[in-house]
Amino acid sequence: MKKFIAVLTAVFVLGLILAACAKPPTEEMNRAHDAVIRAENDADAVNYAGNTLIRARDALARMQSEADAKRYDAAKSFAAEAISAAERAITDGKTGAARAKDEAANLVNSLSGALAEASSALARQKDNLKLDFDALSRDLEAANRSLDDARKSLAANNFGDAIAKGQNARSLLSNISAGINEAAQAVSRKK
Repeated sequence: MKKFIAVLTAVFVLGLILAACAKPPTEEMNRAHDAVIRAENDADAVNYAGNTLIRARDALARMQSEADAKRYDAAKSFAAEAISAAERAITDGKTGAARAKDEAANLVNSLSGALAEASSALARQKDNLKLDFDALSRDLEAANRSLDDARKSLAANNFGDAIAKGQNARSLLSNISAGINEAAQAVSRKK
């Protein structure tokens, strides 16, 4: 029994010595830091994959906390998680940017015809309907400027701004159409 206790004590002491001599997963931790920095410096990841980037940063912080507490297996696991999330942020960012580019291009392209249509409808109804032609003309000019700004933003790969400006132009065109329709309905009710 004494021999068993002596062996058990020796194994326990050896385990403590090995645990004290364990080294942090420096290589994995450095790769995790590098991966997160790459993702943080990727504009598409920042703009279109913010939640995934936050997960990468959180995993990096937990990795450091575990390493500081000398729980190196957990630190290594969080390093792998940080690398994976950072790489995912970059991939998702590229996908999000491509989707935003398509959305912006489709919006800008659709507005060209809508702008011409609104301008034509306004010109046709100028003398036929009781309209606040000056206000609607100002809205038409503002929509045209907003569309031009959306085109410039699209050309500069600023897709979010292109979408916002395109939506503003669409809203102005919708107001013009609504104004013309309301005036036409008022005339038809009087007949």
